[in-house]
Amino acid sequence: MRKSDLINQISENTGIPKVDVLVTLENMFKEVKESLANGQNIYIRGFGSFITKKRAAKIGRNIKKNIAVEIPEHFIPAFKPAKEFVNEVKSRRK
Repeated sequence: MRKSDLINQISENTGIPKVDVLVTLENMFKEVKESLANGQNIYIRGFGSFITKKRAAKIGRNIKKNIAVEIPEHFIPAFKPAKEFVNEVKSRRK
């Protein structure tokens, strides 16, 4: 499912115009990005958590030049689904 499919599905289920659904989703994505960039995690009960994970510094390798490269410590975004979400997906996929 793509973003356009999601927008169409939400619009059909709720009766809200597609443009309004699109604007709402875009604002949600923007807020999630900004919150994570500012170091704030987002917790949505029954759905999951958008969090940042810390990656330790490590030594990588540039395979074209065959030299070691130091990769500094950094943060990456991650999503951790809630137990209810995981259980629902498991039960429907059987």
